[in-house]
Amino acid sequence: MSYAEYFSSRRDEHLNELKDWLSIPSISALSEHKADIRRAADWLMGALERAGLEHIELHPTSGHPVVYADYLHAPGKPTLLIYGHYDVQPVDPLNLWTTPPFEPDIRDGKLYARGATDDKGQVFLHIKALEAFLKQEGALPVNVKLCIEGEEEIGSPHLTAFLEANRDKLAADAVVVSDTALLERGRPAICTGLRGLASMEVTVSTANTDLHSGSYGGGVPNALHAIVSLLATLHDDKGRVAVDGFYEGVPELSPLMREEFAKQGVNEEQIRESLGLGALYGEEGYSFVERIGARPTLELNGVYGGFQGEGSKTVIPKEAHAKITCRLVGEQDPQHVLDAIEKHLKANIQTGAEVAVKQMEKATAFNIDPSNEFLQIAADAYGKVYGTRALFTKDGGSIPIMASFSRVLQAPVVLMGFGLGDENLHAPDEHFNLENFDKGLLTLVEFIRAL
Repeated sequence: MSYAEYFSSRRDEHLNELKDWLSIPSISALSEHKADIRRAADWLMGALERAGLEHIELHPTSGHPVVYADYLHAPGKPTLLIYGHYDVQPVDPLNLWTTPPFEPDIRDGKLYARGATDDKGQVFLHIKALEAFLKQEGALPVNVKLCIEGEEEIGSPHLTAFLEANRDKLAADAVVVSDTALLERGRPAICTGLRGLASMEVTVSTANTDLHSGSYGGGVPNALHAIVSLLATLHDDKGRVAVDGFYEGVPELSPLMREEFAKQGVNEEQIRESLGLGALYGEEGYSFVERIGARPTLELNGVYGGFQGEGSKTVIPKEAHAKITCRLVGEQDPQHVLDAIEKHLKANIQTGAEVAVKQMEKATAFNIDPSNEFLQIAADAYGKVYGTRALFTKDGGSIPIMASFSRVLQAPVVLMGFGLGDENLHAPDEHFNLENFDKGLLTLVEFIRAL
């Protein structure tokens, strides 16, 4: 039986299995879901056992556990380390989901659920591809190890230490990750660069209590006014970050790099229309695809404070808050970026207000040379299944642990994603196009077989 026939005959069975995993609300950011995280890890271990993998282990960390498994019966052949994550993002706002986020539903050829594309659905492809080899041929043509964590959505705070402590156990010729996207439907892509990440929470405080706006309005500082004016100083009127030292380590875009971006053929007008925007916006002098793939950012993810209930309350709030994340490129140092922003905020806070900063996530950018043999084989595998060879791109997102894999294991990282950019990852109605579920399985088989 061909692999296409094998997967087709088991498609409903496989999708029902995946739905079972997706129904577990393994939200790593919320402590009330700690038991669900463990349930998701246990489910994964059972799936790996059913697939025929060996040495399946649950490794505790100071946070959520790491699941390990392997199958090492191909002496002299390459060893692949497959990485992914079983944790998912929070689901808010819940009212914007068409169907409940942990009640998986198939509509119009798409599987809807939190984690469907990021990243349970894509990890599941690897499990089933390996299972197919073992059921069809009784062995794998290469050696494989799996390292699936439960903290990617909160920045993988404990995985680097796990990698360093288990360097020999995890040693491999290449690391394979499916947590990225195709360029668009039918146009596969292999990501050769990911932006780094830095995040912080900002609190602006004024008086020691909320105040009546009639009795005190116009005579005391307002925390909301103070934070709004402070945050406005972070960018200039050309969309450039106005923080001294922010751009240290950012490489200039060479003509060759700009040519590679242009080859993607991104239609900015189509993107604008699909998002319902009057105009796109960003750093002056760069195209949309350059802004989201090769330039750093500073974004406000949340600004809040004061009265937010129904109706009106005439109050001057004593406190206001903001959440900030930065996407980093090149050699930008996350710690330097956070320190520079904190210095800027403290230097620009208005009179009568105080600012406090809590520094949080830190991850460096990741880059790899597309001429690497493993990436070239992966591009060919896509070509056999999709009918067009994968392009090499840079992704605007961050997978914070990628730089650690490259540094600790000294192995190339192959980012073989099967998602699409419009699948609402991190948003309501997250989904996975089943066309890429089907083709992803076959592409992974081709890749492993070609090695």
